Amino acid sequence: MKKVSIWLFSLCLLLVGCGASSTSHSSLKIANHVEYGKEDYQNIVSPINALGFDLLAKAPRDVNGNIFVSPLSLFMALSMVYNGADGVTLEEMNKVLHANGLTSDDINKANASIMTLLDQNSDKVQLHIANSIWLNNKYSFQENFEKTNKDYFNAEIKEIDVQNSQSPKLINDWVNGKTNGKIDKIVREELNPGLVTMLINAIYFKGNWTYPFDPTLTKEKTFTLEDGTKIKVPLMELHDELPYTKNDVFQAVSLPYGDENTSMKVFLPNEDMSLKEFEELLTLEQWQDWQSSFYKTRGTILLPKFILEYEVELKETLEALGMPTAFNNANFSKMIEDNSNIAISSVKQKTYIDVSEEGTEAAAVTSVEMTETAMQPMYEPFHMEVNRPFFIAIVDNTSGSILFMGSIKNPK
Repeated sequence: MKKVSIWLFSLCLLLVGCGASSTSHSSLKIANHVEYGKEDYQNIVSPINALGFDLLAKAPRDVNGNIFVSPLSLFMALSMVYNGADGVTLEEMNKVLHANGLTSDDINKANASIMTLLDQNSDKVQLHIANSIWLNNKYSFQENFEKTNKDYFNAEIKEIDVQNSQSPKLINDWVNGKTNGKIDKIVREELNPGLVTMLINAIYFKGNWTYPFDPTLTKEKTFTLEDGTKIKVPLMELHDELPYTKNDVFQAVSLPYGDENTSMKVFLPNEDMSLKEFEELLTLEQWQDWQSSFYKTRGTILLPKFILEYEVELKETLEALGMPTAFNNANFSKMIEDNSNIAISSVKQKTYIDVSEEGTEAAAVTSVEMTETAMQPMYEPFHMEVNRPFFIAIVDNTSGSILFMGSIKNPK
């Protein structure tokens, strides 16, 4: 039996979307003996989205005031850690995941269900999920913790020598391959000598617009920042029949990818409302109500062509949301053999999005480090020029789960 004295557990989730050609292939295969229902994903759609709105309200912004997070990425990361939690730590994580009433078994089944649902491959949209566990060969997981990750999350389990200089390359090569080269590395050239395991979940998304923007219509136009400063940004232009909605707070359009199972929702607050005021209105109930208000009509959308990178440490955010003991006096007694003095030391998320005329490319990396201690009516044409701070969400329309969400104050 392998013993643990001091260890570091790093759990990383990557989500990637791309509008270019891809060579990525799905390898998702939930274990045959795992029992889960096709509709079990419904148990975690609302929790995933609710966690996203919590992040939007609590997570730090970058120097330009932007935020771009992946609630699905963080939810999956914490779900895997959840399998090793017990006692007060389990109760607190249950609260933060908005999973009250759900057992670990329920959450695992729902994750298997949503991974199966999201896995798709077509000329227009590719969405694949892969998991791997890299285990320091001096240590061992508890059998149930390892088996659960392998069975429900289709995780490849590989033992490595953390002192071997080739081990970081093996991990980074796996990441690079599963993300079609979009994220080329997740670890540095040398692994932390205290590393016990790294669990990586990679989700690859390639999405071309159902109705592409004509590049010849893209023009430099004025974008007004919240402080009144005016900058020039390239605005793409599209004229088509699209799902659209408008009220006394905002106007919004839904831009579908491929066969329209996935889309980007773009919300433009009215000129007399700040983006912060709009964000304060975002709740799970309000979001669900707004989704039902979209109707198809012809119109024009002008959307910034932009690239954004965002990185955040979520330790303080998650503590504030209600899981402080996971970082101090934690109970992860179901995780490592012969050792229960384990706590989360860091939760980081790094994201990337590239919106172009052809489609959307997006990526997210979440790391959790642990150490011991019908027919539509006709409507008037609309005109929507996104020339001030706006909000976006990339949504899987089948499940309703939010893959990415963000407030863009400065697209340049």
